[in-house]
Amino acid sequence: MIHVVLFEPEIPSNTGNIIRLCANTGAQLHLIRPLGFELDDKKLKRAGLDYHEWARMQLWDNLQACLDFLKTQGIDRDAVYPLTTKGTETPHTSDLNRPVALLMGPETRGLPEQIRRLFPEKQWIRLPMAATSRSLNLSNATAVIVYEAWRQQDFKPL
Repeated sequence: MIHVVLFEPEIPSNTGNIIRLCANTGAQLHLIRPLGFELDDKKLKRAGLDYHEWARMQLWDNLQACLDFLKTQGIDRDAVYPLTTKGTETPHTSDLNRPVALLMGPETRGLPEQIRRLFPEKQWIRLPMAATSRSLNLSNATAVIVYEAWRQQDFKPL
């Protein structure tokens, strides 16, 4: 199982794209408040098209509540992978061939340090990119890491 955790997402169209991604891959989506938009936002719905009904999505008041739930699903902190430009591992060097949670930060600031520090640095994943690049779009980065995790899991139905 792949869980996608969006910590305080800000841009509705990115979240809509990720809803569509999760619906098409079988990943479960978790949104951590506060959100930078309302769940009935037109941009969110347009980006997600009609996939909202197919996506499994949960809304949480805080990260700890989400982590507590994930633990009941067999995902301890050693299976939570923060995506950050501060990471040294890549999706390809990380063992994602097991139930995992992929933790993404807000679009404008990334994961706060105090959130990253909840997890060992060996789990921090960065996406390789040109040296002059700052970051990828959140929905694109999420798609890259979800598909790598799913590939490692032999594209088994989630």
